[in-house]
Amino acid sequence: MSPDGKSLLNIIVLGFGFMLMFTAFQTCGNVEQTVIKSYNSSEFHGSGYTSMAIIYGVFSASNLIAPSVVAVIGPQLSMFFSGLLYSGYIAMFIHPFTWSFYTASVLVGVAAAVLWTAQGNVLAINSKDSTIGRNSGIFWEHSLLFAFVFSDKDRQTVFITLTVISLIGSFLFFLIQRPEPEAPPSDASESLLPPENSEGKKALQLSITKEMLLLSLSIGYTGLELTFYSGVYGTSIGAMTQFGQDAKGLIGLSGIFIGIGEILGGGVFGMMNKCNRFGRNPVVLLGLFTHFLAFFLIFLNIANNAPCAPEEGTDLQGFIMPSVEVALFCSFLLGLGDSCFNTQLLSIIGFMYREDSAPAFAVFKFVQSITAAVAFFYSNFLLLHWQLLIMVFVGFVGTIAFFAAEWIVVARHRDSDYDSI
Repeated sequence: MSPDGKSLLNIIVLGFGFMLMFTAFQTCGNVEQTVIKSYNSSEFHGSGYTSMAIIYGVFSASNLIAPSVVAVIGPQLSMFFSGLLYSGYIAMFIHPFTWSFYTASVLVGVAAAVLWTAQGNVLAINSKDSTIGRNSGIFWEHSLLFAFVFSDKDRQTVFITLTVISLIGSFLFFLIQRPEPEAPPSDASESLLPPENSEGKKALQLSITKEMLLLSLSIGYTGLELTFYSGVYGTSIGAMTQFGQDAKGLIGLSGIFIGIGEILGGGVFGMMNKCNRFGRNPVVLLGLFTHFLAFFLIFLNIANNAPCAPEEGTDLQGFIMPSVEVALFCSFLLGLGDSCFNTQLLSIIGFMYREDSAPAFAVFKFVQSITAAVAFFYSNFLLLHWQLLIMVFVGFVGTIAFFAAEWIVVARHRDSDYDSI
């Protein structure tokens, strides 16, 4: 197989591994708050939002050490062992205890930092300047998030199934092959990560560059909307009693429609690369438009107290008669907009920091996870309209900041093959 073919296969395998892992984990996250509310046991007391806040808080702190971990044991083993911890978190729901619930949350936070740093490294070393945009789209398309629909009766069986699916995804990482350098090997190509530099120090240095500071505003927005679509929105749909007795079943359908939006965005704007000659800005602008449309429809369709409603749900409604079709359409828009932002962020960071991919993606995940942790924390008590308002403001500022970062990169690479990304 040619070097380019091997690199492309590596990206596809990477995407499928993440697809299986996050099909399981995202399904778990979507229903977590709803499932926990239904536990009536003296041995378990917990909050799904608090768990996610812990995960993303630890995730953000662990990004300082994640590049060094990946440098020592390599990206394959880093992703494999991280996957085992993700599987352990899902397995905990088979018979949860309060202590195991929050302990697993801490461990997954550490695992997430290592996993995503290794993922960024594998993506970068299997890409050229001319293929980083395509490969970002292929990865995002194949790491599509689906969700399962299940009832209280088969909950234990489903969590066992999700654990197995996550484990299969972890083992897939062993199929990733080492890419063959086309040029004589340099220090960066002989090892997946430069061993002589302090990766944590390098990440700190990158985090204060003008381009990364600008991108951090856009990255921070993806953390807020990640929290919203992966937990808050599904819980809000499940709390709407006016959707009928199957309201909680809509949580799984919402996850599926989010996944459809993700794969459409990844395929169109990443793999097919239709907007190359116009740069990345139009794709990000489309992502902002789809999110703003989704936020407006959610504002009209979902009750303001739905994210914080008790187990029995809420009888309140938004400004229109609650519609299942509108709710699922909003799920699709949330997924589509998320893929627009993430494919372009992966592309621009992979292009700008190809030789320092692990520290750069560690900064990416540090910013994203810390804003996600903050969002999961305030989701415990902040009403829906305030959460939407925060995302509208940060999304607008983040988009303007992305435009500025893109213009800087274009100006610095006018004589390169930037237009072929």
